[in-house]
Amino acid sequence: QVQLVEAGGGLVQPGESLRLSCAASGIIVRIDNMGWYRQSPGKERELVARITRSGITDYSDSVKGRFTISRDNAKNTAYLQMNSAKPEDTAVYYCNANALTGLSVTYSLELWGQGTLVTVSA
Repeated sequence: QVQLVEAGGGLVQPGESLRLSCAASGIIVRIDNMGWYRQSPGKERELVARITRSGITDYSDSVKGRFTISRDNAKNTAYLQMNSAKPEDTAVYYCNANALTGLSVTYSLELWGQGTLVTVSA
């Protein structure tokens, strides 16, 4: 079984920084794309940022220039560095990953973490 575990959420003041992490564990052959999504009350889940295994990144317009996604393939871990936080960044942040898993037979899985709450408030 493969799972994603997020960490790093919490309360920050506007303008401050926060770093989220997402670690994959279990029987992993390879982690391909990884991404961060967020969901605020009453809103649909939206893409924040994503990164390919080779490091190509993509960001939503609302976080471009403020957030940075990165990953450590050796640790099967992705990070989201959140700078210049704004109240509208308040949401539950979810990690997403495409994993290749299995022993004698490998197969692909799309994984979601349990979510970590980020609150930006004075």
